[in-house]
Amino acid sequence: MGSNQKILIIDDESDFVEAFRMTLEAKSYQVVTASSMAEGQEMMRIRPDVVVLGTLAPAGEAFAMHKWLKQEPRHKDIPLLVIDARYEERSIKGWRRFEGIQMESEGYVTKPIEPASLVPQIQRLLEEAIRPRKIKVLVVDDHTMVRHGIRALLSLQKDMEVVGEAINGQDALEQVQQLSPNIALMDIVMPVMSGLEATRRISSQYPGTKVLILTQYDEEENMLVAKQAGAHGFIPKRAASSELVDGIRAVYAGKYFTWSLV
Repeated sequence: MGSNQKILIIDDESDFVEAFRMTLEAKSYQVVTASSMAEGQEMMRIRPDVVVLGTLAPAGEAFAMHKWLKQEPRHKDIPLLVIDARYEERSIKGWRRFEGIQMESEGYVTKPIEPASLVPQIQRLLEEAIRPRKIKVLVVDDHTMVRHGIRALLSLQKDMEVVGEAINGQDALEQVQQLSPNIALMDIVMPVMSGLEATRRISSQYPGTKVLILTQYDEEENMLVAKQAGAHGFIPKRAASSELVDGIRAVYAGKYFTWSLV
């Protein structure tokens, strides 16, 4: 274990980084280091299996790096271990209180800490990362029976999980913010806010969530308008039973799912 697994350490304390690097390399991990946010962003090109985000000066730099990682669709799912500054150095290079509230990481420790004690955490993050992940789906439709039917269909899929239901576009926006689903199944015609408007806002504000339109209004014009709004696919409800599962998997994989009118 470890021979092909890459660890990126982003930290500006050279002595700590060197000790940590030697410890991990002794366990046969490949280690790459960066001492600033700019270097860390550049090093993400190697696609590390785990990112260790340590201390960076000035204060706020580590949080800015964290925010960049979580907003980048390519990087947001890479396991993250945060190492905060010593208490007396928090105001200089650590996490401030309002930043800590927004932290999204799989592990959190504070300095001073021995690098050897972090190896079990690294191993745990690597093991969790290779487990199959379920596709998180938000179902958006103003008809209760439609939502329940979709939930029942997707519950039969081992690689999918319905994390929420929304009854209109505004509700969908709020739930996307709270739940961070991978896919939002979106009806077009709904009260309060239409599915097209919700799609525009989700695609611009929450690019980590991809919208797949599922509607009874399956005219070709609607397909074009939906794509222009930022949707990643379009399925008519009459074809949902045969097309929906494939559509979700395709969109999750980064493809545009095209349903052909016949």
